[in-house]
Amino acid sequence: MIDYKITNEYGYDKDYSYLDDVIKRTLKREKVKNATFSIVFVDNEKIQELNKNYRQIDRITDVISFAFEDNEDIVYNNMRFLGEIFICIPRMIEQALEYGHSETRELAFLTVHGLLHLLGYDHMTKEDEMVMFKIQEEVLSKDERTKRK
Repeated sequence: MIDYKITNEYGYDKDYSYLDDVIKRTLKREKVKNATFSIVFVDNEKIQELNKNYRQIDRITDVISFAFEDNEDIVYNNMRFLGEIFICIPRMIEQALEYGHSETRELAFLTVHGLLHLLGYDHMTKEDEMVMFKIQEEVLSKDERTKRK
């Protein structure tokens, strides 16, 4: 069972129900069966505050993940507690325009990216980045709504 909640603190008013498919494809690919996590849509001020307080970087970013499983799986009642993903909606909209693709594609990308961070992936080295970005493209390319055009 996959249990997640999306909290729309920002008030994003476009349909994002497609994220359910994106999340399920990501977790299936990673062979995660029983997990819980949350996603929060926030504004520029909130993401900058989180970035400053937890990463000591005083600027807006697109997505921040707080993984609960740093060194080992945290399991309770056969459920893994993965963590929280914060997505900055204004930055997501800017990046969609900047990269020349849809908000659907960009929001899906940030969701997969954040989820992979919760699962232990990182992009601190070129090799790690290649692995992570390959998985992201693999997941996103399986759906016309989210594939690169």
